[in-house]
Amino acid sequence: MTGECSLCGKRSRLIARNLGLCVKCIRNDPEASKPIIARSHAKARAVFALPAEPPRNKNGIPCNVCSHNCLIGNGEIGYCGLKRNIGDKLVSRVSTENALLHAYLDPQVTNCCSAWFCPAGTGAGYPDYACRNGPEHGYYNLALFFYGCNFDCLFCQNVSHKNLEAAEETTADQLVTATVRNSRVSCWCFFGGSPEPQLPFAINASRRILEVLPAERILRICFEWNGCGNEQLVQRAGELALESGGNMKFDLKCGSPILSLALSGSDNSSAFANFRATYEKFYNDRRDLPVLTATTLMVSGYTDAEEVEQISSFIAKIDPSIPYSLLVFAPHHMMNDLPTTPIAQVKECYNAARRHLKRVNIGNLNLLSRSPM
Repeated sequence: MTGECSLCGKRSRLIARNLGLCVKCIRNDPEASKPIIARSHAKARAVFALPAEPPRNKNGIPCNVCSHNCLIGNGEIGYCGLKRNIGDKLVSRVSTENALLHAYLDPQVTNCCSAWFCPAGTGAGYPDYACRNGPEHGYYNLALFFYGCNFDCLFCQNVSHKNLEAAEETTADQLVTATVRNSRVSCWCFFGGSPEPQLPFAINASRRILEVLPAERILRICFEWNGCGNEQLVQRAGELALESGGNMKFDLKCGSPILSLALSGSDNSSAFANFRATYEKFYNDRRDLPVLTATTLMVSGYTDAEEVEQISSFIAKIDPSIPYSLLVFAPHHMMNDLPTTPIAQVKECYNAARRHLKRVNIGNLNLLSRSPM
């Protein structure tokens, strides 16, 4: 199954048909690529009745929860789909007490991107931050799957988050009560979608559970996100992760802004700024148990060694000890015609990261059994 680049005419199994651009043309001719990129994302979002781009109505009501800073005009909805301007009044489907969220118990050790170094997976930080001096078998992560996202990843592995009409409604009280009653819950992990559009809820619920649990009870608060949230909210989330023994997983999707725009609908620049700020604010307070980590999904034919080189170089200039995980891609959503990450691409990306960073991991290794060479 091959796709074709609408700019250069190249045909390859590593060109997604729904994007219609090869990685070389995206990088080398961004201005010609942008209209094609815009059409691809508009098509993907129309299926879920979401706006093609963040609203920029000069008379609109501002939303400053994430880096898009939508200006939502009368009758419009925000980019994430959670807020709407009705009669010049901003109406939200979520609040600090209510969320569109599905919670479930995930047995430790989970497939978390941090399991290779975090307390749940290794016992690091025992007894202050881990329940056992080793993997926490017999305990649970309360996985907190948010509906809605401020990105539009064409490769999204959890695309059900866009189906807001089918979303479950969950309250902070419900999460707190369920956790208090189950002493085997040792983690909360917010993901989705992505936590940014509902970050006020995540912060409120997390603060409440840490306040009501007895001092000897371990409960780590973790965030797995694209990182493009409001700076002050990201800082408050970092405080919770640091205090509880948790960590913040920044999915740095691409090194080049234009490729990030092509794959995820955002140039990703706020993620890099928030990543640096999180390091400067929190990392040195708990160096032996990192509060910060980065991941990159190696999208076949697109997120290649050149992208990983840029990302890992950026991280290394901050601190080469920061853990970095490269994730093997499986075809899904609008990129379901691509193959699993080719083994050659995985090797090249790993070598690029290792040139800069001391701690590099490859995740989703089970998928390599069906990777092309």
